[in-house]
Amino acid sequence: MTYTGDVQVGGPADVRELPKLTIYKLAVGPYDNNAYLLRCAETGDGVLIDAAAEADRLLALVSDEPISAIVTTHRHGDHWQGLERVAKVTGAQVLAHPLDAPALPVPVDREVEHGDRIAVGVVSLEVIHLRGHTPGSIALLYDGGGTAQHLFTGDSLFPGGVGNTERDPERFERLYTDVVERLFDRLPDETWVYPGHGKDTTLGAERPSLPEWKARGW
Repeated sequence: MTYTGDVQVGGPADVRELPKLTIYKLAVGPYDNNAYLLRCAETGDGVLIDAAAEADRLLALVSDEPISAIVTTHRHGDHWQGLERVAKVTGAQVLAHPLDAPALPVPVDREVEHGDRIAVGVVSLEVIHLRGHTPGSIALLYDGGGTAQHLFTGDSLFPGGVGNTERDPERFERLYTDVVERLFDRLPDETWVYPGHGKDTTLGAERPSLPEWKARGW
């Protein structure tokens, strides 16, 4: 079946098969968060992005296969309600940016900074620090080669705009600038965006709206 990224709380995961990586997208309640499980096609190793909630469903998604890491994209509680249990059951390392790590309910095994790499078997994810939604918000980039870029943005970029900065002009300017310079200025339009809530998008679909976002200030 063709991947769409349209998932519902309580429904099945949507699955995207790439040559070297399989992506599972699952919606969990009560805040309609997206959790992503990435598995290396060669080794079977996995990484979970945002153990947001509904630990039982996340563990069912992981099944009996190994995951080496759980990455939390930022410190807001709706993105880590399932973290403690999933980490305990799987034994996976907990990863987060150092500026947000102290807010998590479990100790962080590895703090990751801008430009760091996170292994998923024989492939890796690049950490991109996007400041503004929270001080330590990160995105994760999987480079599949050429225009096959896959970007997991947490709550820093959605269809229709950047993440919530609570109408703080300094926070908005910081996040907007990071998103433009570290994502839009660098990556091709075909880059697929997997956000922390709701439907997916691409950088190409959002790029024409950048001036509008800047003008409105949110």
